[in-house]
Amino acid sequence: MTLLADPTTQSPAPVTPATPETLRETFSHFPQGVAFIGAEVDAAPLGLVASTLTVGVSLDPPLVSVAVQNSSTTWPTLRRAPELGISLLGSDQEHLARQLASKDRSRRFTGVSPEVTAGGGLTIPGSSAFLWARLYEEVAAGDHTVALLEILGTRNDDGPEALVFHRSEFKGLRVS
Repeated sequence: MTLLADPTTQSPAPVTPATPETLRETFSHFPQGVAFIGAEVDAAPLGLVASTLTVGVSLDPPLVSVAVQNSSTTWPTLRRAPELGISLLGSDQEHLARQLASKDRSRRFTGVSPEVTAGGGLTIPGSSAFLWARLYEEVAAGDHTVALLEILGTRNDDGPEALVFHRSEFKGLRVS
């Protein structure tokens, strides 16, 4: 085993500097689940699609995290909701993921009949699994904010396999 004190000068293979472009390419090699985080706010559905949801951050208290771009215009409103629904999207929901992530907010929920809890947590039927959460804490992280979400409850239907984002494409996760 070779220990590298500075991989940019001593690596046996060339190392590319960490730019936003090279980081996106490198990160794309690691598949990530696709989730929709939503709530009903002022009697209207609101949500965002994220491939940065990290489950199992903590079991006591039960926490997940999501990294949200600081440029998001949805998160500042969504974060104030008393309850958030998290839909772990399924492999057959690629088109829906694109629609829900659309810049055109007026069309995001066209043809979608979300389920809403009494606390306002909004979920998308047909997803792989569901979580209901509330904001626990936020941490500034460069050009993102990492939101820790406290899990209030879960539901695991016999739904489709997970939708993942890998190599800059949506893909279904197949278990062999």
